[in-house]
Amino acid sequence: MVGVIYVLDYCLDFTDSEFIALLKPYYSSMKQDLQIAGKELPKNKDIPKDEYHDLIKRELDCAVIEYMHQKIHEQIQSDISSKGYSEYKHFDSVRGLFTEGGPAFDGAGIQAKNHIQVCLLNLNCIKGFFLPRKEVKFP
Repeated sequence: MVGVIYVLDYCLDFTDSEFIALLKPYYSSMKQDLQIAGKELPKNKDIPKDEYHDLIKRELDCAVIEYMHQKIHEQIQSDISSKGYSEYKHFDSVRGLFTEGGPAFDGAGIQAKNHIQVCLLNLNCIKGFFLPRKEVKFP
């Protein structure tokens, strides 16, 4: 096992409504581009053994996020080409909160498999690695 120390820096943070709101216009643009190309919009899907229908295979979500990154990259390239700089910036990381697995107990708002996922897009976010020390048992 290896541990890592990282910073999120400029993070596309889906625990913050400001960043969630960024997705809607990119979704609309992607949907329009796919319609023009005669292609279908990806869909989030359930997996066979998921009794809670949490749409765990998030193909649509992933496609929209990747589309947004591509469009931001294209805008940066266009700006640099035309004026030598861009006010847009690539995201260094992405953080998302996923609620899955049904209620942790009767009446709960907490789901049994809630988790956070982090994707580091810029490897300069990694500040160091370490080998975790062995656990010490106390009496």
